[in-house]
Amino acid sequence: MLIPIFASVATDLNDAQDAARRLLWGELGRAGLECRTLGRTDWVGNTTPLREIVGLANHCSGGLICGFSQFITASGKRKGGTPLEVEVAATVAFPTPWNQLEAGILFAIDLPLLVFREQGVEGGVFDVGSADLFIHDMPMGKLTAAKRRALREVIHRWAALVHTHYYQ
Repeated sequence: MLIPIFASVATDLNDAQDAARRLLWGELGRAGLECRTLGRTDWVGNTTPLREIVGLANHCSGGLICGFSQFITASGKRKGGTPLEVEVAATVAFPTPWNQLEAGILFAIDLPLLVFREQGVEGGVFDVGSADLFIHDMPMGKLTAAKRRALREVIHRWAALVHTHYYQ
């Protein structure tokens, strides 16, 4: 039997992103975990998406946050119109806003969280120090044997927390 975990991941991914998602989900399956997410494995019933997320999260024993780039900008302003306004001239990538909502819900119900972000993704849960967890780089492309072993170690350590939560 696989233990359900809530996976926060954008529905629409490019080929490289979807390959990374499949890699993560495969490794999670090897650890005895099953990813559940709205739009892929579960669907909105007769209530709002946020209520469905809360209901699904309450039936899970862990949370995976996959910060894939969904919007990229090459320039802009941070904190526009305030004394802290800063011009941004570098490329900045943003994940789906649902990552932030879902991470907050999962954090609030005290589930063990595992967070991965694609290079360049930042803000909220993807900012280092925003929570008491490590932000991992998204495993993109073909992994060396050493990187695959390191990924499995990260997943197995987190899976131990998920298993503990499930059997409590």
